[in-house]
Amino acid sequence: MDLQAEMMRRIEDALPGAKVRLNDLTGTKDHWQAVIVAPGFEGLNRLKRQRAVFAALGELMHGSNAPIHALTMQTMTPAEAEQE
Repeated sequence: MDLQAEMMRRIEDALPGAKVRLNDLTGTKDHWQAVIVAPGFEGLNRLKRQRAVFAALGELMHGSNAPIHALTMQTMTPAEAEQE
């Protein structure tokens, strides 16, 4: 499985219209940094946005055999991303 492609697919499926950028922080494909810009984040606080991403990734992040050990993320609406 191409983990990066699977992560992107799951996030984009859960958050239609999302633009996802992933960076493998260690080269081992288990510590990731994500920048996610999605219209679906509108009206959600930071915690709810992160929960939506974690829910989309599901078992990729949960359990003793999960391939993702760490994920840092920046979540923005398109309007917030435009201001950056």
